[in-house]
Amino acid sequence: MSDTDPVEGRGEQIQQAEREAARRRLLAQAEADRIPVEETTRAVPDRRWRRGQQ
Repeated sequence: MSDTDPVEGRGEQIQQAEREAARRRLLAQAEADRIPVEETTRAVPDRRWRRGQQ
């Protein structure tokens, strides 16, 4: 049984490293796609809904 323990441990370590790398890629992509608050504009209401009120 001791022969499989290091292999399983190594496989788990590899999976953990892959998960961590994927997490870092996702965070980097999210940061790249993020729009800073300074660059956002206030929403302009759509005037079509007002047609019935005039």
